[in-house]
Amino acid sequence: MLNNKKPMGKFVKKPVVVQNNTKYRPGDVVTLKVVRLGEMGAFLDGGTGNTDDDILLHKLQQTAEVKEGDEVKVYLYLDPSKRLTASMKLPKMREGQLGYVRVISVTRDGGFVDIGAERGVFLPYSQMRGHVSEGQLVWVKLYRDKSGRQAVTMRVEEDMQRAAKPAEGLKVGDKVTGTIYNILPEGFFIFTTQRFIAFLHRSEVPGGRLDFGQQITGRVTYLREDGRINISMRLQKENALVADAEDIYAYLVQRNGSMPYCDSTPLEIIKQKFGISKAAFKRALGHLMKEGKVRQENGWTYLIEEKK
Repeated sequence: MLNNKKPMGKFVKKPVVVQNNTKYRPGDVVTLKVVRLGEMGAFLDGGTGNTDDDILLHKLQQTAEVKEGDEVKVYLYLDPSKRLTASMKLPKMREGQLGYVRVISVTRDGGFVDIGAERGVFLPYSQMRGHVSEGQLVWVKLYRDKSGRQAVTMRVEEDMQRAAKPAEGLKVGDKVTGTIYNILPEGFFIFTTQRFIAFLHRSEVPGGRLDFGQQITGRVTYLREDGRINISMRLQKENALVADAEDIYAYLVQRNGSMPYCDSTPLEIIKQKFGISKAAFKRALGHLMKEGKVRQENGWTYLIEEKK
């Protein structure tokens, strides 16, 4: 007969104690009391009255020596075993705040960003904007998702508007530097180092392409009544004329001295091919023709060989 009795003595397995702290959550920044010291580090009062819920502050996560009875400000996170753990390395952001942070890694579900804490914070795929890559700097807002987990979002338009201030002390022609936080078909929204909001139309970007988080420097072209500014990355006309002419000349040289574009070429083709307006293209061609470097014939433009 089979013996159906439960094993006795040393064969009985002890139940596994699982930490079940319900007072604090991963991502909290709190001040806790050191209740005891151990070989691995200090144990902090979990606030539940159950010593099983005390939180380990490992020696490696201590930025200064602690002793029993000390009040320590810490950041809470989950270790690989899903236990609540503390670190004296505090994040640079708090929930609800905006931050300009580096992307640590990207997976098929999203990415992780560095907010200055012991662990990276999750950037869900649904909260990404544009193509996000490892090492990229982006604007994010820190929040908690429906499960209570900390996460960040790149959808920061409304928060940027609240954080910005009216542009003052500027004049047309001044230079400003900032980073891109939103991209629309028409252009790019920039948060400047002075906390101004600037709009950069695509036509004012050589090449027309920029990315989220990218830092740019532009020239103020318009001071708007709503306190924002319009900017351009293009050179002023007199300088742009020479730069555009040099680009067209180089393109002709690359094509062995001829190209199927001229004054009458449609705007869309000029914009796509050279990234400049039709007016700028015509000015640059006129400059090259005046210098005797090019000629136009039957819708084509040709280099003029220099006489030896």
